[in-house]
Amino acid sequence: MTSVTASRSGSGGTAFAVLGAASFCHLLNDMMQSLVIAAYPIFKSEFDLSFAQLGLLTLTYQATASMLQPLVGLYTDRRPQPYSLPVGMSSTLCGLLALAFASSYPGLLVGSALLGIGSSIFHPESSRLARLTSGGAHGLAQSIFQVGGNAGASLGPIVVAFFVLPRGQESIAWFALVALCGIIVLTRLGGWYKRHAERRPVARRGSGEESGLGRREIARALALLFGLILSKYFYLASFTSYYVFYLMHRFGLPQGEAQLYLFVFLASVAAGTLIGGPVGDRIGRKAVIWTSIAGVLPFTLVLPYVGLPATAALSVLIGLILSSAFSAIVVYAQELMPGRVGMVSGLFFGLAFGMGGIGAALVGVLADWTSIEFVYKICAFLPAMGFLAAFLPDAEGRRRARLEAHLSSSASER
Repeated sequence: MTSVTASRSGSGGTAFAVLGAASFCHLLNDMMQSLVIAAYPIFKSEFDLSFAQLGLLTLTYQATASMLQPLVGLYTDRRPQPYSLPVGMSSTLCGLLALAFASSYPGLLVGSALLGIGSSIFHPESSRLARLTSGGAHGLAQSIFQVGGNAGASLGPIVVAFFVLPRGQESIAWFALVALCGIIVLTRLGGWYKRHAERRPVARRGSGEESGLGRREIARALALLFGLILSKYFYLASFTSYYVFYLMHRFGLPQGEAQLYLFVFLASVAAGTLIGGPVGDRIGRKAVIWTSIAGVLPFTLVLPYVGLPATAALSVLIGLILSSAFSAIVVYAQELMPGRVGMVSGLFFGLAFGMGGIGAALVGVLADWTSIEFVYKICAFLPAMGFLAAFLPDAEGRRRARLEAHLSSSASER
């Protein structure tokens, strides 16, 4: 990373070098965490685990992240902690070592919890850093930041297929070196963040930075967003934790080949994330949110009944469309509550992790009771909740109207 302290693009004032470095660290963070989920077949075989126990592993990791992230965000809204970023990566490093050398199921749970703690510290402050670099293009910045995480998540199955599977569980320890690389970069980013956060002016009431919504409208909008996150991440849990098992059971694929199909799906998720933010900047976040989640419904309903080539093609479409919503959801929520960027980011990243963890646990239990094919038939209906987005208020339109009124009032006073 070269000269991140001063690099800014002339386009909109966005600090692309810093944003790119933050996205790169997001890639490293989510790659390390996704390779653990991709390694579930190894853990299942090594420790003779049930689907429910695998779901509990995911729940442990994602519950620790979901419960802590809003608290971390709320604290850092009041007292920014730029150098907490490498601390979060250090927890991830410890989690990897714990998983690599675990000799029992409780050891796996401890490693999963450490990974969750690392995410809970990393995401709120790094999301605030991304917004600080945006130069006003908040959707674009959030998408670039998010695409790093999704790209990293997509690399997990590849790493497992070509590196971990041939070498076994203990080979996960090698990725502590990746975490060490992330710690170095995040320490540099923490210095940039500290210098630039101190210069940023604080928005005042009446400045046009408010959403223009009353408390009840904000509460209703947040409740709708929570419902949308639930549907999105419950459905994604069926892919991220169980798609490999689905392909192996339904189509008889070997584990290594099934991991490649999971990589294709996760790569499409990364691409969709990059699209959602800038499109939301142009056409409005509400339109992106409801189109993304509800628009995927026809494909999810068809997927459980088609052959392998069609399953692969539909998984790409589902990943592209469904993933475009998250950046728009995060920025929409940040604009509902300006000045609470850390808390909002922590809340929605935490909610995403929490819903994914609960979804993975429930899907695992349902798969044990019925079959993995039945799970995909039931989960196919979850994106129908996307139609709730039609009831979201037009916060962007009201915010623009307030800003224009404020500017007009300031001009008349002069």
